[in-house]
Amino acid sequence: MAILFYVIVFLSLVYSILSIFPKLQENYSFLKPKVGAVTFFSAVAIIIISNAIMWAEPGYQYFVTYPNGQKSAIMSEGYHFTWFGKVQPWSKYIDITTEDVDDDDNSSMKAVPIRFIDQVTALGYPSVRVQMPRTEEAFIDVAIKFRSQENLVAMTLIPTIREQLVNTGYMYAAQDYISGDAQSFRQTFEEQLKDGSYEVRKIEIADTLFDQAIQQDERGIKEIRKKYLVEKVADENGRFKRIPNEISENHILISQVVLPSIDMESSFKKRLESQRDESANRQLEIQRIETAKAAQSRILAEGERDKAEERVKREKEQVSSLIAIETQLKQEETNKKLAKIKFETAQLEAKRDKVIAETMAYANKQLVASGLTPEQKSLWEYRKDSVKWANISKIKLPEQYFSGQGGSKGGDLLSTIIAGQIASSKVK
Repeated sequence: MAILFYVIVFLSLVYSILSIFPKLQENYSFLKPKVGAVTFFSAVAIIIISNAIMWAEPGYQYFVTYPNGQKSAIMSEGYHFTWFGKVQPWSKYIDITTEDVDDDDNSSMKAVPIRFIDQVTALGYPSVRVQMPRTEEAFIDVAIKFRSQENLVAMTLIPTIREQLVNTGYMYAAQDYISGDAQSFRQTFEEQLKDGSYEVRKIEIADTLFDQAIQQDERGIKEIRKKYLVEKVADENGRFKRIPNEISENHILISQVVLPSIDMESSFKKRLESQRDESANRQLEIQRIETAKAAQSRILAEGERDKAEERVKREKEQVSSLIAIETQLKQEETNKKLAKIKFETAQLEAKRDKVIAETMAYANKQLVASGLTPEQKSLWEYRKDSVKWANISKIKLPEQYFSGQGGSKGGDLLSTIIAGQIASSKVK
């Protein structure tokens, strides 16, 4: 079509030149009617082609209404024949954002007021990207039903998003949301946009708080708190029951859901700050308690260490004393055993001497009884005298003695005694 347009422009320029310059017109008079005819038919061709063929832009799909009343959809980009039909463009993806403004534009909405199940209010700021139906039949139904993309956004998409966010808020408690259920909240919101709302049942639970110290015997009710739980209703097959919404019924797809923040009411924020401060103080007290316990444990450990050292010291002293006592006892026991052995040895020696003496006495008695021979008797006398004189020779006596008469000095005492003994022997 662009080529034809340039051809028409060129032919129009040629026709104008021939009209302006007469000499050229005389020489090329045969070209003027031909140029005019070609220009006319080229213009007609451009008009026909521009209404019968269109270029589909990427990222759009088109609803076409033909002169005979038939309808069709163009779902892909490129050149397509429209045959003089009316073409209505629709964006394949529609972004619905939340703006904190007074007036809504075509693709934005105000913050959504939410009331949680624990009666806490908040404002939600969702951002949702929706995709038009992928099949021609579903797209044609949407185009006929809503007539324009602006109507679809204003009459269906924004109200449905707001409704599903409000319904999701009824399924959660604000305290649970800030305590870790934010991801579950966003996921539930997305599921309800895609497949419809969950059919739920609310359960009320009374939580009784008692005002009682640990050491008291009787308890008094301090406060009764009500808690609410939301359960999803399931059918006989175990699947959750759903209530379709306008988005799911019209086969519009949810491409992306973003819920960046939930702005809680000021009173709840203050309560959270109070809980945060109380929790921080509690944590601080817990840390102090842990520090005190650690110090107490350290003191106890040091005391046990000192006790252990003292105990070990005393045990060492006691062991040393016991070892000394045991050594002494063993020494006494050894001495006792040695004394006993000596005593027994002495008894044995005494018995031996007694036996020897009795044996010798018995032998002497027998010898006396049986009578000695003159030779044996002389031998015994000799031995007796030898022993006697040997013992006498060992006696030390004074070398001088005095006789009793007149105080005269005598001679050698030993010589005198020996002389007397000899004299007595001769007498015998």
